[in-house]
Amino acid sequence: MFKKILIANRGEIAVRIVRACREMGIRAAVVFSDADRASLHVRLADEAYHIGPAPSRESYLVIEKIISAAQKAGAEAIHPGYGFLAENPALARACASARIRFIGPSAEAMEKMGSKTAARQLARAVGAPMVPGTLESIATFEEALTTARAIGFPVVFKAVAGGGGKGMRQIDDEGEMAAGWRDASSEALSAFGDGRLYLEKYLVRPRHIEIQVFGDHQGHMVHLGERECSVQRRHQKVIEEAPSPVMTPDLRRAMGEAAIKLARAGQYTNAGTVEFMVDADRNFYFLEVNTRLQVEHPVTELVTSLDLVKLQIRIASGEALPFTTEDVRIEGHAIECRIYAEDPENNFAPSPGKILERRVPSGPGIRLDDGVYAGWTVPSEYDPLLGKLIAWGSNRSEAISRMRRAVDEYYTTGIRTNLGLFRRILDSRDFQAGAIYTRWLDEFLKIPPAGVAKSDHALDAAAVALALWHLAQNGASENGKQAALAGVSEWKNEGRRDQLSRFPRH
Repeated sequence: MFKKILIANRGEIAVRIVRACREMGIRAAVVFSDADRASLHVRLADEAYHIGPAPSRESYLVIEKIISAAQKAGAEAIHPGYGFLAENPALARACASARIRFIGPSAEAMEKMGSKTAARQLARAVGAPMVPGTLESIATFEEALTTARAIGFPVVFKAVAGGGGKGMRQIDDEGEMAAGWRDASSEALSAFGDGRLYLEKYLVRPRHIEIQVFGDHQGHMVHLGERECSVQRRHQKVIEEAPSPVMTPDLRRAMGEAAIKLARAGQYTNAGTVEFMVDADRNFYFLEVNTRLQVEHPVTELVTSLDLVKLQIRIASGEALPFTTEDVRIEGHAIECRIYAEDPENNFAPSPGKILERRVPSGPGIRLDDGVYAGWTVPSEYDPLLGKLIAWGSNRSEAISRMRRAVDEYYTTGIRTNLGLFRRILDSRDFQAGAIYTRWLDEFLKIPPAGVAKSDHALDAAAVALALWHLAQNGASENGKQAALAGVSEWKNEGRRDQLSRFPRH
């Protein structure tokens, strides 16, 4: 087993890995940029190494700086987390050259499965069901137009490299093709340094369901069931859950077998996720492979009682998987909400700034994976994910009830968050019934929130009362003024009368 691991990431995922290392008796070293000097992952780690200015291209994305930090630390392995360099085969190769173990798949496996077109070719070779589309990147716009006409509209452009909805454009008719081609390619080039695109048939109202797989160096391969990821805003996942509300034993078996078959063909090791689209008749189609740990891994942990980060570390150290797929038991239901520093009232614009006050949820069935604290300034240079709130229940209904309670307990001032969005989703009859699909949230957000009236003078008066209370508690200091203004903003934007419960009762 490793004695020291370098974590090549930041924020909540770095904190998550630090904690796993601590429990395993492994020293955790981390890296940080100028913007992250006082971050929680730096405070919790055993060692921390500065790697440059705030922009990620000058710090977290510089492979030479990551390797140098690992060598200075004397780390035997590097855990990339997710995002940044996690799916970059160049980091895996650099680790091999430096005789440092990479906690993830091999560079070769990444190239086979991390590239969307290469993965589609592999899926076709093993007979996995596939959405009609191209197997290679598209060379010209004329080729794209000919392909779209052949498979029929709607279609979707997708980036060959990367994921997370970047470089993706849905095209409903021929008139949208030119703009879609241009915009998708430009966004892909900016996000991944690779503007190549491929084209797929767009499925109407599909569900996004993924299978978690693990492979060891002894040739064993397992899957840990599925996660439902259909609640998305502009192709970005917002809420995930396990198991899927529409899953049946036969469908899980078929999807799991397809995922394992594909992973075996790619000689895959460590954690990976095979993603599928599922139509209204429960037909499933291969989508892509994520060659890393997923943001939503906690829901799988809660329903399987497995620690996926520890499992990653053990496999990377050479240990064999200690169980088979048949040994995996899925118990209860788990739901995850991604908490972002963003302003839903301003087109979800990032909301960097100093966190003034913070109250976090707890209690039965509640888990919070985050990387922030009161007094810390959320930087503007990175993804605004603050953390993940996860609820477990004996069934889906109980998990939803616990999540609703936890969301109401969660309180932050100084920055805007998307907590109000989760209240709306969790109260939705469609979500409660599991009647969701990949475009459901985008359509749902076009419906005004129930019970919110912009001219409600009672709400305005209560907002003023909340501001006066903040000033009484904090004085006329700058922090006091900021807290007062944040309270008014939160009240007016969320339009929630039950904010009165936040006043102390004597």
